[in-house]
Amino acid sequence: MPLLLTGRGFRQDLERAGALAIFAPLEGGAETRLLRRLRAAGYQAQMTSARGLGDPEAFLFELHGVRPPHLGHQSVGRGAAVGEVQRVMPQLGPQFAGEGPVLLWLLEGQVLSSAELAAVCALCRREPRLKVVVEMGGARSLRWQPLEQLVGR
Repeated sequence: MPLLLTGRGFRQDLERAGALAIFAPLEGGAETRLLRRLRAAGYQAQMTSARGLGDPEAFLFELHGVRPPHLGHQSVGRGAAVGEVQRVMPQLGPQFAGEGPVLLWLLEGQVLSSAELAAVCALCRREPRLKVVVEMGGARSLRWQPLEQLVGR
């Protein structure tokens, strides 16, 4: 298995496409090896879940507001019934402070709509240092494709 030893082909495809959809065996392990190879190649990596991503551009690059979860009976005197908005720092802020490419690895990408996937592709085109890998589900063997091909279907 030379792919798992070097990861060179995966890295070249990622640099060419900007965003990749990956399908990995459910046993796990292969995607972690690839992530480790990319970190060794100089990528600043951030791994997060795609659930609750919302607007990808605001979540990743801008200071944005988040409301706490509703926990039942709460005072509606201030902040409305859903709570006060809390300001949250951008997810990728510290990674872009340094030099070199930045990798965002999204878990559970199958929950994202085609519009959200297209927005992720647009972010990669706009910011050339950003590379995104989206785990789109399981497969019998490790395979990947450019995310734009998946969105275009």
